[in-house]
Amino acid sequence: MERLKGVQKKYLRGLAHGKKPLVFVGHKGISPSVFKAVDEALETHELIKVKFNEFKEKEQKKEIVGMIERETGAEIVGIIGHMAIFYRCQKDPEKRKIVIPNS
Repeated sequence: MERLKGVQKKYLRGLAHGKKPLVFVGHKGISPSVFKAVDEALETHELIKVKFNEFKEKEQKKEIVGMIERETGAEIVGIIGHMAIFYRCQKDPEKRKIVIPNS
């Protein structure tokens, strides 16, 4: 999958605005169960929010976001406060819910 362009990320952030977080990263940090939860949520929803409950440092959040991207094949759309927005296109074209504009 190609990397998302700025306009596409902005579009996805707009779609995510009204959504509630589906995965929470708590004081135990990142674990295989968090990766599994993110992967399953992306498989179902394509666009999800992950909330950081315990991590207030920006660098910690960036590190965790990078790990989630690598493990799940998702792409970060944005980080707003203690919330990260991830997108991964559904592999099955018939199950896709989101159509991203090309430009």
